[in-house]
Amino acid sequence: MRLFTVDAFTDTAFKGNPAAVCLLESPVTDRWMQSVAAEMNLSETAFLLGDSLRWFTPAVEVTLCGHATLATSHVLYSTGAATGPMHFSTASGTLSVNQLADGSITMDFPAKDVTAVTVPADLEKALGATPVSVWKSQLDLLVELDSEETVRSLTPDIAALSAQEARGVIVTARGTETDFVSRFFAPKVGVPEDPVTGSAHCALSPFWSARLGRDALVGAQLSARGGLVHVRHAGSRVHLSGRAVTVLSATLEI
Repeated sequence: MRLFTVDAFTDTAFKGNPAAVCLLESPVTDRWMQSVAAEMNLSETAFLLGDSLRWFTPAVEVTLCGHATLATSHVLYSTGAATGPMHFSTASGTLSVNQLADGSITMDFPAKDVTAVTVPADLEKALGATPVSVWKSQLDLLVELDSEETVRSLTPDIAALSAQEARGVIVTARGTETDFVSRFFAPKVGVPEDPVTGSAHCALSPFWSARLGRDALVGAQLSARGGLVHVRHAGSRVHLSGRAVTVLSATLEI
């Protein structure tokens, strides 16, 4: 089977978010996929069989992953295995992707609306920062902080964050050079900090569109590797766009 490592949401190798992409030739067990994902030890490994797409962290399967979907699409377009629009069958329904004329790839994902909640117990202590507001999406907690610098300099207690009742914790603030900035911590699913998180932007897009009064925005994720996500809120959907770079093409011999 062919196996790739792709840096997603960047046009520069060793930036953005690396994902492994495994092109399956026949059905395999969930245990086998989880073992491969643990071996790759990236935030997500994508497994594609026909049009069926699944994503595994080193610890668990997840129901939605943006950067590994972008990585998979990039592999198919760059190898000539696909042209034009594609449609993947996933745990989050059908996800459509298309390569644009400039080489970037756009993905049609479900929007994740957020609801204001009271600050959960121990969240402020775990983050080491005082929230401006706290919101809950279907998947994650979204925590608004007071500035881009606060988001950038955050050094949270990762073990304490794993106690929160959510897949992960998104921290965000208004950006200085982009519309908004964010970071994403998901120790509960085996990802202490994710470099660039497409699925988090499914909540960030409607959140910031409502505040800024525009549907098309650009978000910067301020991890050590960094990356840019272009978003467009379209009702119940969010269009995520970005670039990707293949850094490894190999043969999986097991």
